[in-house]
Amino acid sequence: MRTRPRTVLEPVVEWGREVLVTGAGGFIGGHLVARLLEDGHRVRAVDKRSISSWHQCLPEADNRVLDLDGPEACREAVRGVTQVFNLAADMGGMGFIEHNKALCMLSVLINTQLLRAARDEAVERFFFSSSACVYAQDKQGDPDITPLRESDAYPAMAEDGYGWEKLFSERMCRHFTEDFGLTTRVARYHNVYGPKGTFDGGREKAPAAICRKVAEAALSGRHEIEIWGDGEQTRSFTYIDDCVHGTLAIMGSDIAEPINLGSSELVTINQLVDIVEEIAGIKVRRRYNVSAPQGVRGRNSDNTMIRDRLGWEPSTSLRVGLEKTYRWIHRQLPARPAARALSPRAAVLS
Repeated sequence: MRTRPRTVLEPVVEWGREVLVTGAGGFIGGHLVARLLEDGHRVRAVDKRSISSWHQCLPEADNRVLDLDGPEACREAVRGVTQVFNLAADMGGMGFIEHNKALCMLSVLINTQLLRAARDEAVERFFFSSSACVYAQDKQGDPDITPLRESDAYPAMAEDGYGWEKLFSERMCRHFTEDFGLTTRVARYHNVYGPKGTFDGGREKAPAAICRKVAEAALSGRHEIEIWGDGEQTRSFTYIDDCVHGTLAIMGSDIAEPINLGSSELVTINQLVDIVEEIAGIKVRRRYNVSAPQGVRGRNSDNTMIRDRLGWEPSTSLRVGLEKTYRWIHRQLPARPAARALSPRAAVLS
């Protein structure tokens, strides 16, 4: 039963028919499944990881473990659904994508096989989660970055590995629309964060990593953290609720081209640490590791298109989102196994 009225920004899905979310065991996927269920949809949730390792596993969904690298699994996943939200990918923060370029590129198999299955099964709409890593790196060399417009992805010079996979898969969506009539939608996510996400282990991104390090410092009394880079690199960070809302809005829209889905609130990593320190009520000594992976010097989202086309843009302030994220991570730390309780690294960027 629906628990909230549909807005004009949500996709039209006929009730009683099923929606597929791939990558459902991940951070964004789990939140998207929860929102779709809350809105009254039937959801098929698919991930290749064992269900015990999913960030969220909601019993109301049809939860399936499938490796979508292959065509048979993709056909099983897609069969009988009306819409596909493809969030499946091998990815993480800069510390992961810098050292796992081939693994990141192999995610192209997932999107390609899912597109073929969606075409063959007459799926009505297909959403692909792209990334701001598609943008040309020569436009991101200054911390005082000019916000990136959608057209800045070309001439192409994407982030090596992960960014190129996302850009290629965007093109594949376009050509499946042109050649086969499959309606596709593409959102370029900008650094999504929030509760119930990865915060250690090497795949975490900067907000979760900094929240974890500051929380560990508060709990241990050792008020010191390591930061990758000099702390002056800049990013915008998108709270998970805005990401989910925007994903549904874009899926239900008539926007056929890739579009930014990100906050335009630009901060340095040092400013990010300042905010988390204020939330935690402590000050930490900062050790800067300038030899660690840092990504581009600056990245921000130009939201002109999403404002013009949807009359909306992500609006959760970084302070509000970090407060919720920090409190959630702080609660997780005492319950973790001792071997995972401390990690020497802090800021992981993309």
